[in-house]
Amino acid sequence: MSGTLQEFGPVPCAPGFRFERHSALESTNTRAMELGRAGEVGGLWVLADVQTGGRGRRGRAWVSPKGNLFASVLLIDPGPRDRLGELPMVAAVALAEAVDRAVGSIGLARLKWPNDLLVDGGKLSGILLEAQPLSGGRTGVVCGFGVNVAAHPQIEAYATTDLTALGFRVSAQVMFERLAEQFALWLGHWQRDGFDPVRDAWMKRALRLGEKIAVRMGEELIEGRFAEIDTRGQMVLVLENGSKKTISAGDVFFGTTG
Repeated sequence: MSGTLQEFGPVPCAPGFRFERHSALESTNTRAMELGRAGEVGGLWVLADVQTGGRGRRGRAWVSPKGNLFASVLLIDPGPRDRLGELPMVAAVALAEAVDRAVGSIGLARLKWPNDLLVDGGKLSGILLEAQPLSGGRTGVVCGFGVNVAAHPQIEAYATTDLTALGFRVSAQVMFERLAEQFALWLGHWQRDGFDPVRDAWMKRALRLGEKIAVRMGEELIEGRFAEIDTRGQMVLVLENGSKKTISAGDVFFGTTG
């Protein structure tokens, strides 16, 4: 489903970026990647008031009612291919900084590996990064953001929240402006200075750092102490026997694993 293209133009708070806004889309990520395949040069934000087929990590549905923020940014060849796995951390730090600035409460947003953002123990937003090879040897990367601004779904598996429920009166437009601003800033840090500044900022917001957690990788459940994220953004656990386990993908649990 594609709704009316409502407006397009430059993003004033993020020089070099443009945007297009739709009344409804199946998925902002899907639309952004379609534009990349069609020859779009990148630096483009795609926004929708409503998504009819929003998705999160591992193909999970993302509930997308009007009033929340649904935004995806298309990047073309943003960095070396062997470093693209660092971009979810860049996006997570940018989003956390954006939330803090939108609500005026620095240090409010915390990060759950790899890129979930929580406030007061409830999931406020998620990030979905997708990459595809494009014609001409280009690589298209889409970073999609879903932020619960005005409402949140009730999900049995984990707690959720939204900015309104937390007592903050912020519009999706203001949230987007802060996100576009901070994403441009942190993408620039990453491109100029490498992953270290991003890693340091991520670690300062990390939930349960130094504590025992569990990570499910397919059918395998691994428990250990969350030591750090490494120089590639992978989680490092210290197991009961003292050895270290590096994890590149999985679902993190802080409580009952089920």
